[in-house]
Amino acid sequence: KFSDHEERLSGSEREEDEDDVEAALKKEVGQIRAATEQKLRRFQSVESGANNVVFIRTRGIEPENLVHHILKDMHATKKKKTRVILRMLPISGTCKAFMEDMKKYTETFFEPWFKAPNKGTFQIVYKARNNSHMSREEVIKELAGIVGSLNPENKVDLNNPQYTIVVEIIKNVCCLSVVRDYVLFRKYNLQEVVKSNKDDTQQNPSNLTEDRNSKVVKPETEEEEKSSNEVKQENK
Repeated sequence: KFSDHEERLSGSEREEDEDDVEAALKKEVGQIRAATEQKLRRFQSVESGANNVVFIRTRGIEPENLVHHILKDMHATKKKKTRVILRMLPISGTCKAFMEDMKKYTETFFEPWFKAPNKGTFQIVYKARNNSHMSREEVIKELAGIVGSLNPENKVDLNNPQYTIVVEIIKNVCCLSVVRDYVLFRKYNLQEVVKSNKDDTQQNPSNLTEDRNSKVVKPETEEEEKSSNEVKQENK
């Protein structure tokens, strides 16, 4: 039974009410869809809790492969593609930043790289932010022991290892990753990886002096000997 007010509504007014309801439903559906898409974005910024550190959460992408691809491209092209980012490190696993939690977690986390029959040379790099209860020496010693227990053929190499275990402590969270070409890509430093060999020589002029000196041949005449001595004085 309709009220007197509803009976008096004209056909056009009823259509307007229906349009308003439909528009409201469409708006609500759009908001829900947008919220869902935001949660499922491939890249999403996450608060890190530390100054000058930004976390980017990825979806459906292996962080190690993505960062390695970016650095490989920059190393090959020598094109600087960022002004404000200093380093880019992939994070593949996290656990609580307490020694027992880290030992338990890494026993499984390290398996794809270091558990027999897999093996490789490795080094461990450690950095802590807003955390004072962890000991760098203890962490490196314990994690190296776990790698060795997975396969005795895993050996430490501090000069040019196949793998670098990155340990980043932020407050009470331990962030872990195992990366390749850490030395080649200048510790995953985006500002350094684009520098050419010429830039390295300018930073280390002693290398150039050594090269020049190595090319000096023993003179056979007095005139050549005098010229050679002048060159050596300039080098000095």
